[in-house]
Amino acid sequence: MADDGDSSLEEDHVAIVTEKLNLTSPTPVSHVQLACCNSHCAFPWQGNELRIYINTDIGAKPLNLIGHHENVSALAFGARQDPLLLCSASNDYVIVWDIEQCYRRDIEGLIASGVVIGTCLGRAQHLSLCSENEKVAVCSGAKTHILNIQKRELVVSLSGHLGSVTAAEFCPWDGHVLLTSSEDRTFKVWDLRTEECLYQSSVLSAFPLLSLFISEEKRQLITGSTNGQVWAFSLPEDFRCRVVSRVDLQKVEQRRLKHMEGSPANKPERQPRCQSPGSVPGEQADTVETSRPVLRLSPCTALPGCVQDQERCGNLYWIGSTDSLFLLDLDAAELRTALYLKDYPNLTFSMAGSWAIHQRDKDKILCVMSSPFESAIILFEVRMSEYSLSPCPWEEILTVFPSGPLLPESPLNAVLVRKGVPKPIKKPGPEVKVVQMDRPLTFHPRVKSSGYATRPWACTNKVISPKKSSMSVKTRKKPRCILPEYPEDIAVPTVLYNQVSAAERPAPVSCLQYSGDGKHVLCGLGNASALLYKSTLAGTTAVYTGHDGPINTVDWSFNRKWVVTSAEDRTVRVWPIGNAEPILIMGDDKFSKPVKSAHFYYLDKFMLLSSGHALHLYLYHLHLARDDIKRYHQKSLCKPVGRFKMSSGTDITCTSTINQLYSYIVLAAGVDRSVEVFDMNVGHICAEIPDAHTRAVHHITQNQGSVFSTQAPDLYNLFLTGAVTDGLKLWDLRTLRCVRRYEGHANRCHPCGAAFSPCGRYIATGSEDNCAYVYDIRSCTYLHKLPRHSDPVLTVAFNPAKPEASRDGCRSREPLLKDGPLRLEPQHSAARRVPRPHSGIRLSAEEIVCPAFFTEAEKLLQA
Repeated sequence: MADDGDSSLEEDHVAIVTEKLNLTSPTPVSHVQLACCNSHCAFPWQGNELRIYINTDIGAKPLNLIGHHENVSALAFGARQDPLLLCSASNDYVIVWDIEQCYRRDIEGLIASGVVIGTCLGRAQHLSLCSENEKVAVCSGAKTHILNIQKRELVVSLSGHLGSVTAAEFCPWDGHVLLTSSEDRTFKVWDLRTEECLYQSSVLSAFPLLSLFISEEKRQLITGSTNGQVWAFSLPEDFRCRVVSRVDLQKVEQRRLKHMEGSPANKPERQPRCQSPGSVPGEQADTVETSRPVLRLSPCTALPGCVQDQERCGNLYWIGSTDSLFLLDLDAAELRTALYLKDYPNLTFSMAGSWAIHQRDKDKILCVMSSPFESAIILFEVRMSEYSLSPCPWEEILTVFPSGPLLPESPLNAVLVRKGVPKPIKKPGPEVKVVQMDRPLTFHPRVKSSGYATRPWACTNKVISPKKSSMSVKTRKKPRCILPEYPEDIAVPTVLYNQVSAAERPAPVSCLQYSGDGKHVLCGLGNASALLYKSTLAGTTAVYTGHDGPINTVDWSFNRKWVVTSAEDRTVRVWPIGNAEPILIMGDDKFSKPVKSAHFYYLDKFMLLSSGHALHLYLYHLHLARDDIKRYHQKSLCKPVGRFKMSSGTDITCTSTINQLYSYIVLAAGVDRSVEVFDMNVGHICAEIPDAHTRAVHHITQNQGSVFSTQAPDLYNLFLTGAVTDGLKLWDLRTLRCVRRYEGHANRCHPCGAAFSPCGRYIATGSEDNCAYVYDIRSCTYLHKLPRHSDPVLTVAFNPAKPEASRDGCRSREPLLKDGPLRLEPQHSAARRVPRPHSGIRLSAEEIVCPAFFTEAEKLLQA
């Protein structure tokens, strides 16, 4: 039986990886740049010769090209297929070959020849052709030479790196811009017209940079180093690059292997990489840590099961390393798949010195690889349809929308019944007929008088006519001209509108939330009080006091009549709007640990609380009548419905749920860095994300949208998680896969929150560099950085209501937005500073900043 299992495993490996070609060259080719395109592959042969094969017909006679006198060190195909050009370089010549013309001359029995465009430039480490096949970049030593193919001359030599240049790439959308990476651990952006350096990066790592790639679709630069670090930088119009993401291959590989431990159905099964030769399976083997140098970067155009025109497969790249081939998702900073060469016995060797990777279609990948210890070259094909790209330990597809009706035993069917008051029983009986009551003939409340009881008019010759009043017809005021719906193409808020001091003494604003109509904003402070403002931050402020510890969360009810607060004093209080006294107090006798979160749930039917390692679901009844004599006697009721524990028994750090619809899904994050999904319809955990971050998750929020906006149904399945030193991650609830990662802001020690915009296009987050950052949800780099703050920004919130144009003469003569869509919690602006005593450095701010913005439509409405 064991032999049958081993044979089936080998058959699966053969189906995934197929070796097409195996050659042994008389001269070493371990660190030579190999070339591969959609139709051909090329590599040095016997030192100074070139050998070219057709990918679709490997058995055909290869094309041998002779022209160099010394060993060829680099090869590169052009980007265009008509004509297909191949450039080769050695110490003596740089030659450009027309492949079609070379085949034609070979068929005619003539010697195929190329065009020499450069001589005696030194040993070339890397070659690159521009997108129009007009220029060639030759990396030789610490210099980069630019050659013109048509004029066959040297255009310019760029020098500025302190080490050898390892890679160079032309900008796809601007052929006059060149990017180079070097062993001095930096990269540079060059302007070939002025021969000046437009941008130079800082030292990225302690190890040299080896590979470089430019994504035209994402407008990003991707580079990799010897120790397995991969960076992605944005390339704006001024080429002032900004870091988008950074990935450590060794860490993401360990996280992927740990995630796959809970997925036994994943194929192919593989033995541990670190198991020593000759060891018995099942015994503990010695572990050896190995580095993952990024030898080659190549884009992944499509994946099996993805329709490229309808669904983009993501920002994926193939990475060739010394012993493996990785598929890396840069947006999510995760490995989609990993192929270890030693797991495939049909390959001639399992270590790589250099790579050439090209994806022919969404199912096949061609790889040319040379051995670091032997003068051998192999060409193999990888069929991704046979490999599992997304192992999922769960069976159902989750969604925030109810997938079915409530189960009879569901906790959400609970009903609150007061003691001693039985339910009313409807007795069966005949239908009740509605009888019209007798009324007098004239029953209107106001009837015009007949005039019999009044004094008759005197008989005169004058005709008396009633006077016409100028105000006989009442004119209605024109309603305010507001936008019918929250605009989807709204601009990003960048202008400060108003601010207000939340406390006389330094006190952190820990939480912030708008009401559903966007007219009020509620914030919780570290001094155990909660403040209720109007959305314009004008007028009087309602203060809710009563807690004995810092407030953790605040939440609005769906009907906007109640707010709930939870604090570190292990109490939860429900406050009516317009009254400073709580209408319901859940004391510390119910909870043994602080209540980390409190939410209204299931359209205000329940209250969902988290304390310790469990979620608490309560039914409640709020008694509205007030008795001045027994004003401290609580008449409101609450009844526990269920208590749902985390599977690992760890304490809950934060929770999230949607109260605007009947959703069964509740998200909870634990101290053990995991995120668990609760299905309240069945009352247990339905899915889990282990090790969602490298640190404990301190913030989790779902895309709840707004009653004033319309989004696609799939967007409601997105949620954000944040952790210290690990940035923000965007997840898809349907697959529980990280789809984006945002790292442009600073978050090293404070729990900085984030929020979705009502239109679903933007994400705002706080930062420790006294700024707030606004991201486009489709891009990993930030759009705007909102400065002018004096303290770290801890929480942010978008206004869910419609933007309303108004004119406020007391602040400005120009029309301002009354309800801006973004309200940032911490700090004040230097332009509108409120004088108050400032004592030392505060960890969080005590002011609320309200940026506003204008659009062309709003200007027309204001006019």
